[in-house]
Amino acid sequence: MAGGGYNAVRHPLPAMPRQSRSSLKNRASEVVRILSRHYPDARCTLDHRNPFELLCATILAAQCTDAKVNTVTPELFRRWPTPEAMAAADLAEVERVVHPLGFFRQKARALVEMSRDIVARHGGEVPRTMEELTRLRGVGRKTANVLLGTCFTGGGVIVDTHCSRISRRLGLTRHTDPERIERELMTLLPPEHWSIFGHLMVFHGRAVCDARRPACPECPVLHLCPEGALRTGAPAALREAAG
Repeated sequence: MAGGGYNAVRHPLPAMPRQSRSSLKNRASEVVRILSRHYPDARCTLDHRNPFELLCATILAAQCTDAKVNTVTPELFRRWPTPEAMAAADLAEVERVVHPLGFFRQKARALVEMSRDIVARHGGEVPRTMEELTRLRGVGRKTANVLLGTCFTGGGVIVDTHCSRISRRLGLTRHTDPERIERELMTLLPPEHWSIFGHLMVFHGRAVCDARRPACPECPVLHLCPEGALRTGAPAALREAAG
């Protein structure tokens, strides 16, 4: 990927300048506008046919690519297509199916225990609120936000490693804790942009804003990115981004 040379900085980048809340909101909205044009197909890339399948797939996607998860879930859902079926599954059999994904024991146990919670507490229906979802074993805020933003309503910003990294580079947050990043981004973006923002960050992180070798010269939002401006030595861009 081009732009690796700009990441060969031996010393930490300077601290980002503080900006007003209104300038941060404007920048966040502009990022969504520009990246939506560049990634018109940005969406959840986990294959699923219903909320239960997406919930399982999202749990399996921890520390694993969506593409790899999609190679395993057809067999998983063929054998255990409902919460009732998964709740009654033999744990060792589930482990064998999800083994290619890594951390297969923890993930298999999470699927079975989450399904048992859905059956016991919700009559086999996947719950539709953040509070209820995060009470299920194996389900955190990121997983719940994926489900709510894709299948239901009421979710927040999906903060994965891409969103955490890029939102800091863009100067939209100084936090490192995912929940604090989520809450800050939700104050900068209108609710209708919460779900798509997370998907755009994933697509942009994969295509351009790599963790180690960001392709800053190719970035469509370089003029909005304080860190990118510092990396490329573009003071005009930095002044614009800093408001």
